[in-house]
Amino acid sequence: MERSLVLVKPDGVQRGLIGEVITRLENRGLRLVAAKFLQVSPELANEHYGVHVGKPFFDGLIKFITSSPVMAMVWTGPDAIVAIRQMMGKTRGTEADPGTIRADYGLQNRMNLTHASDSAENAELEIALWFKPEELVDWKRCTEDWSF
Repeated sequence: MERSLVLVKPDGVQRGLIGEVITRLENRGLRLVAAKFLQVSPELANEHYGVHVGKPFFDGLIKFITSSPVMAMVWTGPDAIVAIRQMMGKTRGTEADPGTIRADYGLQNRMNLTHASDSAENAELEIALWFKPEELVDWKRCTEDWSF
């Protein structure tokens, strides 16, 4: 089973899309194991986006992610990372496949509604950055035997 960090970013929060993102992930068969609604501090934003330090868009990323609350979540399931990224769609909504969250609700690159871990290694690092180990709930949904 893989785990992935999923963020509903400030634009998704402001547009009332938290429930839509959760519903789509649950309907796909993934399991929520942690969630919290928070205002991102500049320190957390800098750590999360540290790989982009020095790039021309870095300051804009920090300003955006700290501009309004985010919904931070951890989801698990077989091939969760690929499945979640597939559901989110390409970064730019106008380039995302129809039916993905970004195609259905997004137009721009910067206002792209969500973040999802891109690898198992990054998922582990991102989850540890956003959640304490005791905030992750280990449980099994009884319908999982029918999903995978």
